[in-house]
Amino acid sequence: MKFLSRLFNFSSDKNKNVTLDISSSLEEFVKTELLPGLDISANYFWSSFEELLNKFYKRNQDLLNKREELQNQIDEWHIKNRNSEFNLEKYKKFLIEIGYIYPRCKDFTIKTWNVDPEIRKIAGPQLVVPVMNARFALNAANARWGSLYDALYGTDIIDESDGAQKAGGYNSVRGDKVISFAKKFLDETIPMSKGTYDQVIKFEFIGNELSMKLKDGSNVNLKDKDQYVGYQDKGEGAYGLLFKNNNLHFEIQIDKSHPIGQEDLANIKDILMESAITTIQDCEDSVAAVDAEDKIIVYRNWLGLMKGNLKRSFDKAGKFITRELNSDRKYLLKNGKMILLPGRSLMLVRNVGHLMTNPAIKDNKDNEVPEGIMDAFFTICIAIHDIIGNGIYKNSKTKSIYIVKPKMHGPEEVRFTCDLFSEIEKIFNLPENTVKLGIMDEERRTTVNLKECIEVAKYRVIFINTGFLDRTGDEIHTSMEAAPMVTKADMKKEKWINAYENWNVDIGLETGFKGNAQIGKGMWPMPDEMLEMYNTKTMHPLAGANCAWVPSPTAATIHAIHYHKIFVQEEQEKIISREKAKLDDLLNIPFIKKENFPSKEEIFAEIENNAQGILGYVVRWVDQGIGCSKVLDINNIGLMEDRATCRISSQHISNWLHHGLCTEAEIIEIMKKMAKVVDEQNKNDVNYKKMSPSFDSIAFKAACELAIKGKYQPSGYTEPILHEMRIRRK
Repeated sequence: MKFLSRLFNFSSDKNKNVTLDISSSLEEFVKTELLPGLDISANYFWSSFEELLNKFYKRNQDLLNKREELQNQIDEWHIKNRNSEFNLEKYKKFLIEIGYIYPRCKDFTIKTWNVDPEIRKIAGPQLVVPVMNARFALNAANARWGSLYDALYGTDIIDESDGAQKAGGYNSVRGDKVISFAKKFLDETIPMSKGTYDQVIKFEFIGNELSMKLKDGSNVNLKDKDQYVGYQDKGEGAYGLLFKNNNLHFEIQIDKSHPIGQEDLANIKDILMESAITTIQDCEDSVAAVDAEDKIIVYRNWLGLMKGNLKRSFDKAGKFITRELNSDRKYLLKNGKMILLPGRSLMLVRNVGHLMTNPAIKDNKDNEVPEGIMDAFFTICIAIHDIIGNGIYKNSKTKSIYIVKPKMHGPEEVRFTCDLFSEIEKIFNLPENTVKLGIMDEERRTTVNLKECIEVAKYRVIFINTGFLDRTGDEIHTSMEAAPMVTKADMKKEKWINAYENWNVDIGLETGFKGNAQIGKGMWPMPDEMLEMYNTKTMHPLAGANCAWVPSPTAATIHAIHYHKIFVQEEQEKIISREKAKLDDLLNIPFIKKENFPSKEEIFAEIENNAQGILGYVVRWVDQGIGCSKVLDINNIGLMEDRATCRISSQHISNWLHHGLCTEAEIIEIMKKMAKVVDEQNKNDVNYKKMSPSFDSIAFKAACELAIKGKYQPSGYTEPILHEMRIRRK
């Protein structure tokens, strides 16, 4: 496009006085790494950022104040009505009167344009990964394709009975089970006109059509010949056959020289699955970025992904490995033409929310700048490298920038984000609505006004999702004064949570997301429990979600199977005609009913569970700067923990403390008890700092404060305490 050649010619602009106090290391990063190749002068960059800050700083603060004002009004209402039976109609009327529930908007359809097919058309797994960890970020970007054989062999999907153990070297018994599973997948996904894939001895071409030769000497075709797309010739008898089902690809890899291929009747060595269609490179809940040093790592890795030159080398089992972005995959189609399929996930970037500030940049009054404004400015500018072709590869073929925005409370905050993006587009001379918006539906005020939030962003929105943990944390905090809340296990049975999950899909489909944008579902929290995920996570595509979060590339490959079994677009058509979720159900507060009030033993067990999760997460966050961890729970099951899980656990303890189910002294004693458990669980980590027996570490203090002072944290967020303690620890 012609405008691209003159997009960023700002170097000749007259120097403007910049009064910001900028960290020297961040200033150097911008000058020597971020800006080269963009024709943007450092002065234009910083003066534009200062103007942006001046325009949005007060508005950002006003929105935060609005959150607190509404919360104070809700607290007062619950205190006033605490001794009366809960009256839903009265409560709803009150929320409307104070502006918590917005006037309902008219029907509309989203009008977002120039969106990549990975978001518009392809239903599949979505990875979320801490962008601070370059190795993880690269693995996630490369998880667009994954080995089905490896995913099955290395997980509990394949049982270890009858000699099929994982331990040791390659186990042929286990391998046979893997192959059997994979061929049943082929039978179900690309069925032949007769026979099964364990009977295939050879893949042949008769004319331009793929044919399979069976043991009995007969040749058969696919039931649906269009499922075969093309092939990749790798030479020396090795080739890949490309298939497509429900808009997802997979490749049957043939190699008679490979040890696995040699033993297979049809010389199949593996099935390569199109897996993580999209990946969210996360600057928020899964990272611990508290100062300039940390933010540079975040931005440097995002820059490396956008330019395609991010690399990491490491030792793995005595072998030196260099990880870098995968190239695209080339296939010859049936008609003789060549096709390139993306070798990498389409990458989105999650900015932080509106709440926190960061000392990396201060204004002329010595105020730390809002980190959300900073993230938007930096991540958009970095992504311009992709748009103008500075990178080795293309991320967005449509020249779009995809930003997921978390923790927005209602339409006003969505409007703020849209206006912020619009202003940055003007600064960098980008076409209007280049920056697309993913709305995290994880705060109560956003949920009850979801349609109104989408309407505000109807020219940018490409994504909505449900985040059970953050959403539950806000549910507890919003109604903190109402009553003690049910246990975390019982929370999933409450009326509001089912309404919340359905409401999100209903509103998305009602506003035109089908075929245009993503409707997402939350994270699978147990990275080692793949069999359970395989057996249960069909619920997400069946619920109408065209993407759902997974914790690893392996999980993405397993979850991809569900999208071959379930065609989400068809499920969405069914859902459109069902009875819609009700606002009244959303507003049902999940407090404990008198007849279900827990015993002292049950109370202590719940607090122990919460405390152990908080400690296991916080000790790594504060001491090591690890924002996302696999934390062993009280039953030694590994759970993926980030700030969202920490939020719900801390809010839950705080709620029970506030309503007298426990005392502060009891919480401290439980924290000490569980700290010993966490210490034992981490005894083999050389970087781990024990909390017991002194219990005087900054990490231990942080965990206690999160639980005891949770009621007083803004919206129940963990960031203020965690950031303070991490900076103190550094």
